[in-house]
Amino acid sequence: MRRLLSVLIFCCVVSFSALAQFSENDNIVGGPPGAGATAGINPESDVVSDTTTGFSVSAMVKGLLRKQELKTTYTLVSNAVLPGVMQIYNKDYWKLPIIYGGIGTGLYYGIHNNNLYKETGEKKYATTSALAFAGAATIYWGTLIDGVMNFPDQRTPDPTKAAIYSALIPGMGQAYNGDWWHIPNWYGGFMVCAYTYAINDSQYNRFKYIYDISSDKESGYIGHITSEQAKWYRDVYRRYRDYSIVAAIVVYALNIIDANVFAYMSDFNVNDDLTFNVQPSIISPISNDMYASGDFHQSYGFKMNLTF
Repeated sequence: MRRLLSVLIFCCVVSFSALAQFSENDNIVGGPPGAGATAGINPESDVVSDTTTGFSVSAMVKGLLRKQELKTTYTLVSNAVLPGVMQIYNKDYWKLPIIYGGIGTGLYYGIHNNNLYKETGEKKYATTSALAFAGAATIYWGTLIDGVMNFPDQRTPDPTKAAIYSALIPGMGQAYNGDWWHIPNWYGGFMVCAYTYAINDSQYNRFKYIYDISSDKESGYIGHITSEQAKWYRDVYRRYRDYSIVAAIVVYALNIIDANVFAYMSDFNVNDDLTFNVQPSIISPISNDMYASGDFHQSYGFKMNLTF
């Protein structure tokens, strides 16, 4: 009970202290040196928050009818749901029969050969089915790249397009930005992740097999590695294998961030014309009302200018 009362008293004191910083007319009393008594630190702002939803069918239709401009990400999401939307927005209508014809053909042959595989069990049908589905997925993936490539640039290079390029094909955003030397770094990272995954997966399967046969009393196992040791190594290499997957995901994400950031910084001035100047200065009052009343005091200090 005593602790509860202490907390309530502390809250009341803090509330009264905060209230004392405001005047009755809701203006902040006090402020920077030279500010008037009614000069609020936080003046009224006409900035209105955006309460619109992230996706709107009506906005999409207006964009396709060229009644309003659409952003790259907006049309990309629409194209992911309904392939061909970006081609319509880019006025590449002739590509629509190719897109839907290719995707439809791939899906048809994929489903048809999969059914034949279930009936006959022949692997050739399973292979044909997998290739057909892969072909349909490739065409779908190609519609995304084609739509982004032909989408009007908001700026050159466009950070959004650079990020999407690297998301669809790692390194493509760097090529779009002209940062070719970044590409070997990222693919080197992917190769390291793939190599460590293959090594750890091989060792995981090895010790998993040893653990399985050493745990079976009827297997006749006479190896020098016990089941407890095999289990420990199996779990270790499985964990390392999973770390390789996580590392690959991190490399992929950093590849996208790299393309986006360097596209934003493409017009950043990096020449040697950098100056830093420090000089004395007089700081004038913030409120002009102080000039009229004559009750103001100028402050002295240093002004620093950084030119880049």
